[in-house]
Amino acid sequence: MLENIRLALSGLLSNKMRALLTMLGIIIGIGSVIAIVTVGNSLTASVSDSMSGLGANNVTVSITQKSTDADAGQGGVRVRMFEPSTPAGEDLLTDEMIAEYRAAFGRQVAAIELTEALGRGTVTNGALSAGVQAMGVNGEYGAAEGIELLAGRFVQDADGERQLAVVSDAFLQDAFGGALTPQSAVGQRFTLAVNGRLLTFYILGVYRYEEEGTGAVSLTAFLDETVTPLYLPLAAAKKIAGAAAGYQSFTVVGSAGADTQQFLSDTEQFFASYYTRNPSYTAAAGSLSSLLETMTGMLGTVSLAVSAIAGISLLVGGIGVMNIMLVSITERTREIGVRKALGAKNSAIRVQFVVEAMLICLIGGILGILVGLGLGSLGAGLMGAPARVSLSTILLAVGFSMGIGVFFGYYPANKAAKMDPIEALRYE
Repeated sequence: MLENIRLALSGLLSNKMRALLTMLGIIIGIGSVIAIVTVGNSLTASVSDSMSGLGANNVTVSITQKSTDADAGQGGVRVRMFEPSTPAGEDLLTDEMIAEYRAAFGRQVAAIELTEALGRGTVTNGALSAGVQAMGVNGEYGAAEGIELLAGRFVQDADGERQLAVVSDAFLQDAFGGALTPQSAVGQRFTLAVNGRLLTFYILGVYRYEEEGTGAVSLTAFLDETVTPLYLPLAAAKKIAGAAAGYQSFTVVGSAGADTQQFLSDTEQFFASYYTRNPSYTAAAGSLSSLLETMTGMLGTVSLAVSAIAGISLLVGGIGVMNIMLVSITERTREIGVRKALGAKNSAIRVQFVVEAMLICLIGGILGILVGLGLGSLGAGLMGAPARVSLSTILLAVGFSMGIGVFFGYYPANKAAKMDPIEALRYE
């Protein structure tokens, strides 16, 4: 075997350019597949990490309109009708429902986040201004979202309708020009312009604002200023907004180790039971985990399809290997005749040329792996995601390239092995 490898290397080195061009199809095919898989894995991992940071296992409960089927008449076409469009106070999810839910699923519930959005507002302080997204939250919101306080405290349900606010350190920089530290800012008063109203608040606490990570979608990316969340007591926000006592939606944070799909189903069934007699609305539950599974599945399918298309070049490369082996056999006909005249068996001749074809594909496969890793890392870097190399893909690529060598090298090798030694020696 070592002698066959030595002979194969000698033949390749004597025709370097031809050997490289023969390997080109293998290099492009394997390099493309590895690059695509690497970029796909990196993109999938980046999306998974981003969505996990948003709470992929959280369950969002919301009221949705029921659909009613009505005959459209001709052809028996059924049309889904939706009305009314705005839920009334009696249609909303209530605190009583949530309390009963806690009693039924207490061990599976880590926290329940209740919110009331007021919209975007502006705080002006002379020539300085800061943009905020004002929202009322309950006392569990801060811990559930992992908000890091630098000074003061977070809002509590006991704060009721008091005009208190938890602001970010970025807000202090924009609104006060860095004149206040987080500690000295607690208790300071400011005026917020939101929804055409001027409201006075006192700073209850200051939290650390973290810029959105690379690759994340920023809702304020095209704004000239940094817009940070401003948290108010839930009751105060509802009073300002003139909102009803209930909720159109809220988020349930599941406890660690909970079966998300089962928890999602149980939660939806629980709240939907309150709406069996409601003609217009029902309760539905959803989570980012199901969306994440769908997205990763789609990305995987796309990567597989593109990899299959790129793999066609491997077939072209294999045909090129077969072609060059046939040419090589023709050029070395007398050599084959001499070896057979000296007693070489057909199997020895066959193995010699199969090994040469496998060596071409192996070298091409290694070069293709290096090219694929380079392109994959470059593509992942351009997307701002760490490169996720698949070891199984690399091993499969090497095995596949060796298989191509055997498959496309066997016919020329078998043809060489069956040569008549006398005819081979007479060949010019």
